[in-house]
Amino acid sequence: MVRDSHNVIPFTLALLLHVLLFGSLIFALDFRDRPRAAMPLAITATLVSEDVVVEQPKVVEELPPPKVEEKLPPPEPDTSEQDRREAEERKRREDALVEKERLNRIAKEEAERKRKAEEEAEERRKADEAEKERKRVEVERVRQAEIERQRLENERLRQEAAAARQAELDAESNRLKAMAATAEAAYIFAIQQKIVRNWVRPPTAIAGLECIVNVRQLPGGEVVSVNIGECNGDSTVRRSIEAAVHKASPLPAPSDPSVFDRNLRLEFRPSEQ
Repeated sequence: MVRDSHNVIPFTLALLLHVLLFGSLIFALDFRDRPRAAMPLAITATLVSEDVVVEQPKVVEELPPPKVEEKLPPPEPDTSEQDRREAEERKRREDALVEKERLNRIAKEEAERKRKAEEEAEERRKADEAEKERKRVEVERVRQAEIERQRLENERLRQEAAAARQAELDAESNRLKAMAATAEAAYIFAIQQKIVRNWVRPPTAIAGLECIVNVRQLPGGEVVSVNIGECNGDSTVRRSIEAAVHKASPLPAPSDPSVFDRNLRLEFRPSEQ
């Protein structure tokens, strides 16, 4: 529908209606008051002359014909008020339609503005939530990094402390081992010397005699058994070494009780006589 923002159509229709009404009124008045035709009047006159008096003939006055009433067409009904009302009603409906369209347009614009505002608010809310989540993740990352750094630092300190403790333990152990080795070496040397002193060298013993002697003893040093292992001497030499071990019983006790061993593995190497 074409919008008439200046009301041209209603104004044109009203003007045309008034022209028609005005023309109808003129036409009706023309038929009601039409002038009658002039009727001649009969006049009696006498012409007077100085010499002769001439009498004019009488003119008989003619009566006008009887007036015949003309039947005028019935006047057209006056519809100007009804037309005016209809025009006003049409204009009212058109104005109402225009107003309705204007209100609908305003409502749509308001709804669109509200929708955009809601979308912008939702976008801002999501952006705020995303920023909060990013900050939370960053804080958590920093916290976890600090925890990991602290854990590594604690682990480093623990390892350093453990290494230092182990070094102390190793040093103490080495010291004890050295002391034990010294005590054990002295202990073994004392046993070997006592066995050699009790050994009677047989004629078949060769120079550079070397024999492995396995001795089993009791805590007091009493020899329980003797077994000759690898040896470059003959059976006579072997028996002489066994006899020397039994004669050396009880074997010397160690200065450090921790180095005592029930099962001894001795090397028998007598010096050259």
